[in-house]
Amino acid sequence: MGLALTTTDVKFETRTVHAIRGLESRTIAKLESEGWELVSQQPGRLRTELSFRRPKPKTRWLLWTAGGGGLAAVIAVVIVLGIIGERNTPPAKTPASEQSLASQTPSPSPSVEPSKGDSSQQPENQILTPENNAELAAVLALTDYCDPSIAAFAGAYNGRTISFPGNIQDLTPHGSATTRYDILIGAGDYSQTTGTGPAFQFRDENTTNDLHFIGSVPDTIGIGTNLEVTAQLKAYETNSCLFLLEPVSTTVR
Repeated sequence: MGLALTTTDVKFETRTVHAIRGLESRTIAKLESEGWELVSQQPGRLRTELSFRRPKPKTRWLLWTAGGGGLAAVIAVVIVLGIIGERNTPPAKTPASEQSLASQTPSPSPSVEPSKGDSSQQPENQILTPENNAELAAVLALTDYCDPSIAAFAGAYNGRTISFPGNIQDLTPHGSATTRYDILIGAGDYSQTTGTGPAFQFRDENTTNDLHFIGSVPDTIGIGTNLEVTAQLKAYETNSCLFLLEPVSTTVR
């Protein structure tokens, strides 16, 4: 008579997500770090559908090799012993002196430390940078462009002007226009495999006039161009995770 362990066959769970065009690599890297395997991707005009899978956790079953009755008997004994143990265990008592002390001891008041990036401590006309605003520095370092802290940042600093090193991650015509574009902006230097920061977007902008270039400008710009971006925080779209910017000035790095 003995115990035997069996395991079920490996089965997969699946997941489908929609990534903003230009940010597929960031989404794939994030999910792969969680154990998901990319199965397929279907690009669309604005978004790419990504399908993933990963093995479901194996279910382990404990079987009583002498027959089902043996297992039932073991369970019954455990339940009976548990009931007896509960009945025989006296309830814990708190000494009267401790009860009196607890009733007389006031609860400590929680301390709140001011945020280094508190907008109330900075002039409204001050341009926010990663160097002078800790909250901006934090969101620019995020690897998840749908992180909830981005929406919180947008709510706190809506209408303010920010400046940061960025790059063009995607550039597509706006609708049927031929000279106006939707430009996806990431933080830091361009990389084909990694990226950080929110999914910033210049929407329906003309690359010749609307970006307000300063200094030397190449004949063409496109995916992979590194920029120094100064822009006004316009709106954050929670359904798409796009953070819209209004260009103030742009410098090619």
